[in-house]
Amino acid sequence: MQRLWASSGRIALVAATIALAAFAVPRSATSHPGDHHADPEDAALVFDPDDYTTITVSVDGRPTTVRWYREICDVARPVEAAARQTGIGGTTTTISNTRCGYQSMNVFVPESAVHDQRAPIYFAVNNAGWMASYIRAGVADGAAYNSATSAVGGALKAGYVYVDVANRSRGLVGAAGDWPGKSPAAVVDAKAAVRYLRLNDKRMPGSAERIVVNGTSGGGALASILGASGNSPEHYPYLARIGAAGITADGRSTIRDDVFAINAYCPITDLGHADLSYEWLFNVLDTRTDLGQNGAPGDAAAIAARFPAYEKSLGLGLNAGNLLETVKREVIRSAEIYLRADPANTIPPLGGTFVITGGGFPGQPPTTRSYVNDWIDVDSATGRVRSVDVKKYLDFVATQATLKGTPAFDPLGVNGNTTSGAETNLFGPADQRYLNFTEYSWDHNNVAGDGSGLDDTGLTWARYIRKRSTTVDDQVRLIDPMSFIGTGADTSPYWYVRVGSRDRDTSFIVSMNLDRALAADRQVKDVDYRLAWNQPHAGNYDVPEAMAWIAGVVHRAGDPLAR
Repeated sequence: MQRLWASSGRIALVAATIALAAFAVPRSATSHPGDHHADPEDAALVFDPDDYTTITVSVDGRPTTVRWYREICDVARPVEAAARQTGIGGTTTTISNTRCGYQSMNVFVPESAVHDQRAPIYFAVNNAGWMASYIRAGVADGAAYNSATSAVGGALKAGYVYVDVANRSRGLVGAAGDWPGKSPAAVVDAKAAVRYLRLNDKRMPGSAERIVVNGTSGGGALASILGASGNSPEHYPYLARIGAAGITADGRSTIRDDVFAINAYCPITDLGHADLSYEWLFNVLDTRTDLGQNGAPGDAAAIAARFPAYEKSLGLGLNAGNLLETVKREVIRSAEIYLRADPANTIPPLGGTFVITGGGFPGQPPTTRSYVNDWIDVDSATGRVRSVDVKKYLDFVATQATLKGTPAFDPLGVNGNTTSGAETNLFGPADQRYLNFTEYSWDHNNVAGDGSGLDDTGLTWARYIRKRSTTVDDQVRLIDPMSFIGTGADTSPYWYVRVGSRDRDTSFIVSMNLDRALAADRQVKDVDYRLAWNQPHAGNYDVPEAMAWIAGVVHRAGDPLAR
């Protein structure tokens, strides 16, 4: 099924995609190293099964032996990084692996999976806020894990191979002082990691046909685009530059990069239209004004006014006339599922009090606050929701954490803003700190000399993206799952998506659109989407439920070694 999304790129790119499709590797193709004509660079990417360290951890109080394959560089030509890097909140760190620390993986194999070629691979991406993710070791020698609360514990207990995946992305400083993590670097590096696993599938424990991608926030978005864009030829040139497995010198792909399943939390996706969706949701019922959080009312109103046309263009059956009712239904469903899950689960009556404990800043204790319930009425005897006041609900959501400024995702350069930590610096050339990636922000950039916007280029957004040399619109599209769902890409068949019912980091509508688009894609067999009751912008808070879902879809899919 083909669908032309409003976020799609120029006609020339579409034509190029069709032309490149001849080089795509179909999902049914075999992925073992001996079954294709490997590029010579692939020889440098051969997995060594004997190069590991043995560590011991505790899972639910039981000792578990794990083989740790440390910092495997998964590309032949990694991009050198500077030793000093700055992360979220401006924290500065010194990295030791400047050669490949952002293009590598740690592989942890529990003893039960050492000789198991069928075990799923739990593929964890860790780039919060779309920030670059330096290699991490999610499994630590001597650590104790609870399978009810820890994704690591849940995966090891189930006998899955656990993989921590690093990737370049925004904020990464290169050895040359540039920014080599600009889009689509994050998804390209994730695809390279998948290709490494497929190249070495016979040599490694676990099955590359059962890769389950887990991520939260920016990681949830990376999981989503990785799941949506399987075997997309548009990513091949970028994969070739870094020497990813299975890309030949003439640009052909001999290895697949589609994945089995997605386990995504609060994904920050559809960045090209996220500002529109955010301002519409938090202005249509005056949420910003109610809470004194409307510092740029003119900008907010102008951005929100562009949203209805975009939403209608998606053809998903959602529009400005039914979206609030749809949000309401999702909130009711979330509450009622929560109440049915455990007799001990309760929701305070109208006039009662929500007592919410939230995480503090790093190194600080969590805080506990109380909020009057003035928005949801529940019949405690039946576990049914009588009513939801959507206006008061949105006020409640925005009270938990202050709303983002306007624009929420592309603010740099707008109204003199030069300090925001939002996603503007994910886009543009590697030698430029940031580039506006949405029409409104581009046309309203007034920071002279930043190289972005009408003020510096003399071109409106519409004229700028018509230039053949313009790439920022392609950068937006290549990390947006909505660009690939329902097209010729091999989209993952299984999806588990959760967004907290108190999450204000992006608009609920973004994930609702993702759900509707996936449901309309004939390749997709299971979409388990829900607002998670009373959860904030967070992930992995429902490990037993998520692991049960993974086990279920693995069982349904059958033996990955069957031909």
